[in-house]
Amino acid sequence: MDSSVAACPAWLAHHLQQAGGVVPFSRFMDWALNDPGHGYYGSGRARIGVEGDFVTSPSLGSDFAALLAEQVGRWLTRLIAESPPGAPLSLVECGPGSGQLAMDLARELLLLHPDLAGRLDLRLVELNPGMREQQQSLLEGVMPIPVQWCSLDDLKLEPVRGVVLAHELLDALPVERLIWSGGELSRQGVKLLESADGTPALTGVSMPLPDDLRAEALGMAEACGFSLPPLGAPAGWTTEWHGDAFRCIDQMARGLSHGLVLVIDYALEARRYYTARRDQGTLMAYRHQQSGADPLAKAGQQDLTAHLCIDTLQVAARRSGLSPGQVMRQGEALLALGLADRLHGLQQLAPADLPQALQRREALLRLVDPVCLGEFRWLTFLQTDADKPITGWEIVSAPC
Repeated sequence: MDSSVAACPAWLAHHLQQAGGVVPFSRFMDWALNDPGHGYYGSGRARIGVEGDFVTSPSLGSDFAALLAEQVGRWLTRLIAESPPGAPLSLVECGPGSGQLAMDLARELLLLHPDLAGRLDLRLVELNPGMREQQQSLLEGVMPIPVQWCSLDDLKLEPVRGVVLAHELLDALPVERLIWSGGELSRQGVKLLESADGTPALTGVSMPLPDDLRAEALGMAEACGFSLPPLGAPAGWTTEWHGDAFRCIDQMARGLSHGLVLVIDYALEARRYYTARRDQGTLMAYRHQQSGADPLAKAGQQDLTAHLCIDTLQVAARRSGLSPGQVMRQGEALLALGLADRLHGLQQLAPADLPQALQRREALLRLVDPVCLGEFRWLTFLQTDADKPITGWEIVSAPC
């Protein structure tokens, strides 16, 4: 296990002191990202886009939302056919980031399907007050459909018919870090130290693995057909466990009476995730467009993210009553939805528009770049009435 030492800001030192000086990594990650006053997202410090800490698909322009609207519009049209006359529909985005995708997607949906006006509303699930302020500043007064902020608990009280979108949300939920050392699995913790100059510092330590977490991890591994640790894992082998993501998908399922959940995120199959060669997991930090491997550094000033495991998420979804659907790479999905046609259309622009055309071309290519955004996975999960078929919800004209 990495025993490096990182500086600890005073606000985090206070949290750790109140908690006894040592906490599981998952609690540290939650504080670093979601503390209302100092967390990367909780404080509203997160800056997304080419001028920020990291790029997302929506931050590259409106083409991503326009292509996604082609697909979401088809799903909403199917829902209309399966719903009582005049039944309201909802588009729910969990973890809306800056709010840009929600705004662009709503506008594109109404352009493609004017009949949704008066029937479709937008629900934004955002727990961090700093990010909610960013979204409200962008969206209020300019949205073409009604918009409201709510929690997943609110949705459970009155489940909606519609589409639930989780775009780059689950990878930023706190994870446990499991360590194979001394012939047993343990849990990574974060400990408060005093550095040589008397200032607070952080380091990683090993903690006992609670029985309930051990049972969850080993039971899920058995259900998915892999071993924890994998055969040949070296001493110090470390990986992530996504209990918060499993609980989040369960809440989404409970808030959806009929429709579909679409997860777009970094993700790997279990056979690629839980291998001896991937001995430090997938956890990464992002700041100023640079990735780093030290999650303890600059707590509250950098994004932390861990890939999802496709197999474990599908099992968790199935246990919550959802039916796992397709898994596709983003590059394949966007090409099936017409991205190549958009590239071709740029050739028809006037010479005076060349600078904008080149910029847009670069953005479109980045969306399908197989070493970056194009490798994202689109995962669908269906919530249908018992007497309704689950076919017909595929991502358009694309292979699984």
